[in-house]
Amino acid sequence: MKWLKTTVVFESGDPETAAALINEIFQEFGLTGVIIESPDRNADLDWAENAPPNADRNAVIGFFTEKHHGEKYLKLLENRVGELKPSILSRFEISCSDIDDEDWAESWKLHFHPVKITDKIVIRPGWQHYDALEGDIIIELDPGMAFGTGTHPTTALCIRMVEQYTTPGIKFLDIGMGSGILMITAAKTGARILTGIDSDPVALEVAENNLLTNNISAGDFTLMEGDLVATVNGSFEVIAANIVAETICRLVPDIVPLLSPGGIFIASGIIVEKEPMVLEKLCDHGFEIIEIRQLEGWTAIAARSRMPDK
Repeated sequence: MKWLKTTVVFESGDPETAAALINEIFQEFGLTGVIIESPDRNADLDWAENAPPNADRNAVIGFFTEKHHGEKYLKLLENRVGELKPSILSRFEISCSDIDDEDWAESWKLHFHPVKITDKIVIRPGWQHYDALEGDIIIELDPGMAFGTGTHPTTALCIRMVEQYTTPGIKFLDIGMGSGILMITAAKTGARILTGIDSDPVALEVAENNLLTNNISAGDFTLMEGDLVATVNGSFEVIAANIVAETICRLVPDIVPLLSPGGIFIASGIIVEKEPMVLEKLCDHGFEIIEIRQLEGWTAIAARSRMPDK
C-alpha cells in the first residue's frame, strides 16, 4: 500500500495549542497516529537515551492511506489549517511525499522509543531494549499502521487516568481502541474483563496482536468492529474514549446505560478550548466531574456516573 506522508510545518506564538488544533484536524480525517515535532519536546514523555534530538521546527505529520490521496483531500486539509490563521498560526506550509509500507514503518521507528508515562508504566516498542526498574509495568507495543504509540499527550493523559481508576476485577471498555494500549494498561493494573471497539477493521488485528504479546489471555478480551458503542452491551466499571470533543459529546448519552452505578468515564482527545463543551454535556447527563488534567494543549476528564437514589 502507498501512504502519503503529509507534513504541516507552522509558526505560532502558542505552538502547543497550534499543534493540538492541527492534530485534531488530522483526526477529523480518521488519522490517530500522527507525529508531532517540536524544538521543545516534553522530556517527561520522551526520555530514552537513544531518542532522536529535538526537531528544529514545529510540525505535525500525518500518514494518509491511498483513499485520501488526491488534490481534493489536500485542499480540504489546507483549508482547515488555513482557518487557524491569524488567530493561532502566523504561517504554515504543507508538503507531501509518497512512501511504501516498509518506509512508513521505518519512519515510525525513528520517532518511537521507550517512554515512561507514569511512575510505573513504560511503553516499549518491540524492537528496542529497556532495562526495567523494580516496580516497572512494561507495555510492549507495535502501533501498526496509523495507530498511536502512547507518547501523544492525549494517550498519555488517558493512560495515567486508566492506571489511577482501575481497580482489581473490574470490567473495562475502550471506545476507539486503536493499538489496544489502554486495554493493556487496564489489564496490567487489575482489570479482569476487557472490551474494545473500533470502526477500523485493521485495529482489531493490531490490538489483538498487542494484547497477546503482553501475555493477556484471548479469553479475557473481546474486540469488536463498529461505530462507537452501537454494538456494545453490558455494564462496565471504567469506560475510556480517546477521540475528539465533538464525538465525545455525541457519545455521552449512550455511555450512561453502559456504566455501572458510580462507574468512571475517562474522556480524552479534547483540545483545551473545547473542554467547557464536554464538561457541560457530561453535567447535563448527571455525571460528577472528579478530575481534569491538561497537557500540552490537551484535556482529559474523569467523570463518575450517578449513584442510584437510596
